[in-house]
Amino acid sequence: MKRALIVIGLITILFGTLIYSNKLYYPSLPIENMSKKEVIKKLNGTDQEIVPLTNENDKQWFIISERNISEADEMIKEMVIQNGWTITQKEGSGLFFEKQGENLIVTTQKWTGNYVLVEIPDPFGE
Repeated sequence: MKRALIVIGLITILFGTLIYSNKLYYPSLPIENMSKKEVIKKLNGTDQEIVPLTNENDKQWFIISERNISEADEMIKEMVIQNGWTITQKEGSGLFFEKQGENLIVTTQKWTGNYVLVEIPDPFGE
């Protein structure tokens, strides 16, 4: 009986460590080529307000951490406007921009209560 409890305890610790180290407790990502662990590592390794994550399927992905969530829309506007776009409206989680007759829609989504993912069609900087 004592041996069985020790084995169960060790298995529980092993699974707990696996779940924690691989960030399995976070919700799934809409990004295919990055793991949750890589995203958190990239975010924690910088002091940038908006952290670029990856380019995937003609979209650029960024993440904003909890310390900047309340200012997320303003930071996104500033970043996109610096590339020559003009904000036309905000509707829900979408920010609408225009430049030389072209339209750009930037969307945000809460990944967790602490992080916001930003999706920008590529190339927005041209």
